[in-house]
Amino acid sequence: MTEPQGALPACACPDPRLWGKEHGLSRAYPVMCHLLDVAAVFAVLWDELLDERARGRFAQQLGLGVDDCRSVLSLWAGLHDLGKITPVFQAQVPELFDAVRDEPEYLFAPGAERDRGFRHEMATHWSLVGLLADAEYPNRRVKATSEGSGAPLAHWVAQLLGGHHGLFGATLSASHMRCPSRYQMGLGEEGWAGQRRLHFEELRRVTGAHAVPTGALSADLAVVLAGLVITADWLASQTQAIVAVRPPASWQGSPDEIDAHFKRATAAAPGLVAAARLGRASFDAADFGEMFPFEPNPLQADVVAQLPGLVAQHGSGLVLVTAPTGDGKTEAALYAASVLGRVAGARGLYMALPTMATADAMFGRVRSFASGALGGERALTLLHSMAWLNPLYAQGTSDASDDEPQQSPDTISADGATAVEADAWLRGPKRGFLAPLSVGTIDQVLSGVLPLRYNVLRLLGLFEKVFLVDEAHAYGPWMHKLLLTLLEWLGAFRAPVVLLSATLTGSTAASLVNAYRRGAGFVESADIEPRYPGWLYASAETGEVSLPRTTSTGRPRTLDVAVRRVAWDVLSAAPGSPVSPGGRRAALREELRPVVEEGGTALVCCTTVAEAQRTFRDLRAAFPELAAREGGVRLLHSRFPANARQRITTECEAAYGKPRDGERVGVREASVLVATQVVEQSLDLDFDLVVSDLAPLAQLLQRAGRGRRHHRGPGGRPAWARAEDRPRLVVLDPFQRAQKTDKPLSWGSVYDTSLLIRTSLLLAERAAGGIVVPDGVQELVDAVYAPDFVDGLDAAAKQELRVLDGERLASTMAETDLADMVDIGGPGDIQGNLHLISRQLEGVTEELLTTRLGADTGRVLCVYVQEDGRQTLDTAGAVPVPGAEGRPLNRDAIARIVAHVAPVPGKWVRDAASMSLPDAWGKSSALRDLTVLLMTKAGDGLWSCRCGDRTIGISEVGIEQL
Repeated sequence: MTEPQGALPACACPDPRLWGKEHGLSRAYPVMCHLLDVAAVFAVLWDELLDERARGRFAQQLGLGVDDCRSVLSLWAGLHDLGKITPVFQAQVPELFDAVRDEPEYLFAPGAERDRGFRHEMATHWSLVGLLADAEYPNRRVKATSEGSGAPLAHWVAQLLGGHHGLFGATLSASHMRCPSRYQMGLGEEGWAGQRRLHFEELRRVTGAHAVPTGALSADLAVVLAGLVITADWLASQTQAIVAVRPPASWQGSPDEIDAHFKRATAAAPGLVAAARLGRASFDAADFGEMFPFEPNPLQADVVAQLPGLVAQHGSGLVLVTAPTGDGKTEAALYAASVLGRVAGARGLYMALPTMATADAMFGRVRSFASGALGGERALTLLHSMAWLNPLYAQGTSDASDDEPQQSPDTISADGATAVEADAWLRGPKRGFLAPLSVGTIDQVLSGVLPLRYNVLRLLGLFEKVFLVDEAHAYGPWMHKLLLTLLEWLGAFRAPVVLLSATLTGSTAASLVNAYRRGAGFVESADIEPRYPGWLYASAETGEVSLPRTTSTGRPRTLDVAVRRVAWDVLSAAPGSPVSPGGRRAALREELRPVVEEGGTALVCCTTVAEAQRTFRDLRAAFPELAAREGGVRLLHSRFPANARQRITTECEAAYGKPRDGERVGVREASVLVATQVVEQSLDLDFDLVVSDLAPLAQLLQRAGRGRRHHRGPGGRPAWARAEDRPRLVVLDPFQRAQKTDKPLSWGSVYDTSLLIRTSLLLAERAAGGIVVPDGVQELVDAVYAPDFVDGLDAAAKQELRVLDGERLASTMAETDLADMVDIGGPGDIQGNLHLISRQLEGVTEELLTTRLGADTGRVLCVYVQEDGRQTLDTAGAVPVPGAEGRPLNRDAIARIVAHVAPVPGKWVRDAASMSLPDAWGKSSALRDLTVLLMTKAGDGLWSCRCGDRTIGISEVGIEQL
């Protein structure tokens, strides 16, 4: 039994005085009209965004025919804002509320209209249960998780629609569902409940949704539906969309007027969806030659020859490609995406990468691919937190509704002249995931499996798309566990997946493939033994896993690996001071002297930013003639201001990148790049020599891939590098013994100690003969992690390594358990209780992902105090600080500020007293969390400031702790 519905207004029509939209409009817009608009837009999204097979899955699970399913879901979408028919919502605009406040049919308890904590989406959840139950929705409970027995179907639908602002409410008790207004006074009484019923009945009438579902949706389809409802609401809430269909001021909400409005809304909806560019891309090109202007290499050729047949037999699924850096994995992946996408009826793709730099670099490649190989709607977005500030991309604006708070956009399109430009609507907050094509960082999509607001939009953004992950090996236990959860969802979606990795252990590969298969319904794990180079395929339809295929490489080579055990004096001696034999400084001088004297290029890869800065200074002092020449010694790491890092990166790409077609290739002038791990993945660079501090074997192999990466032809390498035609990797190893105490204190927790020692011991045993790439790589990578690794060691080393292995395994378990605690789980874990998708957990934010990726989490802006007291963004005093005088900031001003921002360790600024931010900055989400450092110039010319108990300086080496 549900609560009494109360008396109705005399007209027994939806009251046009009850407003649903008013911001930015010359007059209020009735709730009834907005519900009709959203229902009409949803129907177009159903037709345009979903493949026939997906529509069939929805209908089957609900126990409806496809046409009836379309009508019922359109009704549900329209009902999302039924909770606006409450005194607490209507009272938000007092002058509009005055029209009904004192009428006897609109009763409410004194003070109920002031309950701002009872939001309209919550009111939708609370009020819809009874309305749907009275509409004869079955009382059968939806299958639930182990956390409860589930709720009636009417409650499940109400809970889903109550989540249209990104958070799903908790399950209501039986007493709450029987008489909601007794527990939530903000719902109002009598006339309020009657008006909600009238709106419900009229919306059901015009949508033709008289059919009653007999089942609920699985969790994977439920989040898709929730995302579609949110999207329909956002599209219909645009000011220009409302103005285009708004009825005259005399509109009274009669059945004829409602029919006429729904007709207008239905006619306008296709244009809204088309203008937002939310259509489907099509994978038109079928041949490799149609996609790329070159012949496939051996890896690519094998995928071309074998994958189409496997997919034709077993349907769409997952492809895992393991191959060395530079072996054309990206092109192989895009070809595989095309094969899988055609069979699956995918509407686009998302390419995920580990860093902003790799995403920026990949954006142009995907844009070129889309321009030539894809048809249909090809809107492409770039997704990471700083994409909108990148000068390579066009600036855009958004028209946010009151349902979608305005903030700095996190997506941006490519050049407006291209065929894959994403228009302004897709550049709005959180909307970029809805584009058919996207390139972004991995954290953007992993947010979809954390219980965050609007996470369903991120999951919707992967539904019916091909999901590609580059550098699948590059994540620690925390990120790996989240990726496994995401793969479960993708398996449930039956979404095509392509995973790429340069180095991947067999156990890691198995966990990735089996997570996807588990989501697709195949719970029994398959044995996976990846080949290197090679690939395998797992079907989402049959669960079948192909035999891993081994391919040849167009770049077979043997790494000439020299391990030099050195004393770690990088931070203990001043740059240019006398060099001690046997130390790291002496070893570097010896290895780099041929470069300095005979020409060529070298990469020196350091473990920490501080060591890179000190190494840069020391090499400049050691080789003054090299340092005196522009570009002789360069430095690249993460702690430069954004504009400086972009400039240095561009210079590095020009100096060390792939030769351009037709470019005359000769021995390059002597040049050394000192860098941190940023060069492992983000840049396509080619050096004659690579020198690296010891790192886990997988990272060393990544760095070695920067040695002789591109063919430079006869005479393209210096004589010292041509003596043996083998790329040379020099490893500077601080471990004289297999003991934790030999690890430099400055390395902290950058790398696990047991993996460092295992790598050190393995290289000592194997380096003399070189490392055969690719044939010897997989065995080496697996050997580093092998449980029996310690068996051949002496007693002391065995004991030490066992202790360190235990610490590593404990740390891995702790991180995995933490991820397991905070992620939303797989689809089966939340079936029947949508609240679990977005339950709020303290400390779980999008920033948590960035922190766990190991990135610096503090953001500082150096403001330079000139001698006359002026504060500027540059040392020369030519660029004043925008907004300091109280003037509002435009987009260009915000971009100018953020271009000078640099990341630093969070602990540097956690307790720092920062300069008060100008009031205008507080209105921009891009500026709110900045720490401003007021830098003053010392006698030695260095700019610095006190920050808590630290002194922080900035110079040609970037930001550093002094």
